[in-house]
Amino acid sequence: MSFIIYSLIGLMPGDPIDIMVQSDPDLTPADADRLKAIYGLDQPLMSRYWNWLTSAVQGDFGFSRIHNRPVLEILGPRLANTFLLMGSSLLLALMLAIPMGVYSAIRPHSRSDFAINIFALGGASIPLFWLALILIVVFSVWLEWLPSSALHGQNASLLNKVRHMVLPVFALSLATVGPLTRHMRAAMIEVLEHDYIRTAHAKGLGERRVVINHALRNAMIPVVTVLSLSFGSLFSGALITETMFSYLGTGKLIFDSIMGNDYNMALISLLFATVLVLLGNFVADLIYAWLDPRISYKQE
Repeated sequence: MSFIIYSLIGLMPGDPIDIMVQSDPDLTPADADRLKAIYGLDQPLMSRYWNWLTSAVQGDFGFSRIHNRPVLEILGPRLANTFLLMGSSLLLALMLAIPMGVYSAIRPHSRSDFAINIFALGGASIPLFWLALILIVVFSVWLEWLPSSALHGQNASLLNKVRHMVLPVFALSLATVGPLTRHMRAAMIEVLEHDYIRTAHAKGLGERRVVINHALRNAMIPVVTVLSLSFGSLFSGALITETMFSYLGTGKLIFDSIMGNDYNMALISLLFATVLVLLGNFVADLIYAWLDPRISYKQE
C-alpha cells in the first residue's frame, strides 16, 4: 500500500525543488540540481522509495517541507482533531438516523415516513461543499449565530470551541445521516415481517418492547455493514469539511501537502487514513459478534 501511494505521489508533475526555484528567482539551475542531489530527488523512484522505507522502519518519517518540522509532530495533533470531528459527526448521525429510520419503518407510507424519506434523500444528494457554503452563508453571514471556521488554541474555553465545532460537525453528519436513515428503514421493515416478531406480538408484548428488544438489534446488522463501508467516504467528507471550514485536521493536511508537493507529509497522512479505514472495518467485525451471538470468530 505504501508503495502505491508513494508511486502516485511521485507521478505528480514537478517536485518540491521546482516549486522552490519558481518562488525564489535567486536560485540557479545549479542550486536546484545540488538540492535535488541532497534530498535524493535525482534518483529513480524505486531507489527513493527504498530509502524512505528503510528510514520509516527505523521510526524516521522525515521532515515536512511546508512546516519545517518532523512529520509526526505535525500529524499527531491533526489526527486528534480529525478523530474529534469524525467521531462527533458519526455520533450525531447515528442519533438522528436510527430513531428516524425506526419511526419511518413502523409507520410506512405515512406523512412522517414521506417527510423522513425526503430529508434522507436530500442529505444524501446535496454535495458536501455546497452544504458547507450554505451553512456558512446562513448561520455565519446572515444570522451571525455561529463562527464560520473552527477554533484551535489551548487557551480557548470549552464553550467557545463547541460553538466553532457546530457547523463542521453538522455539515459532515448531515451528509452521513441520509444513507444511514434509508438503510435503517429498509432493514427494520424487513425484520418486522419475520415470524418471531409476529410471535412476540401474539404473546401480548407492547409495540415499544418488540421494536427495541427484538427488532432493532437484528436490524442493526446490515446498518453496521453499511457504516463500516462508509468510513472511507466519511474520511473523504472530512477532507472537504476541514477545507471548507479551515479545520486543522488530517484531511486539510493531506490537501495542503499534495498541493505543495510535500511528499513525506502527504504519504504518512494517506497511510494513516488507510489504517483508519481498516480499523473501522475491524471494529465493525467486533460489533457483528456483539449484535448476533451466532457469529463467532473462535476456531472450533
